[in-house]
Amino acid sequence: MTHRINALTSAFGVLASLMLLVPAVREYRSGASVLWLVAGSVIFLSASYTLVRDVRRLRTPTA
Repeated sequence: MTHRINALTSAFGVLASLMLLVPAVREYRSGASVLWLVAGSVIFLSASYTLVRDVRRLRTPTA
């Protein structure tokens, strides 16, 4: 049960990081520093990695 909750919170984390990545791209395109784009990308990739890890853990059979 806790693995499902972890996967669900990771999915919300990916959604939240995507909501941060979109404005970061917009700011970069309007002339802001490239650090906005890098920070948004790092946050999104780490949230995606966490979601993949939690889904893999959810799919493995428990003893």
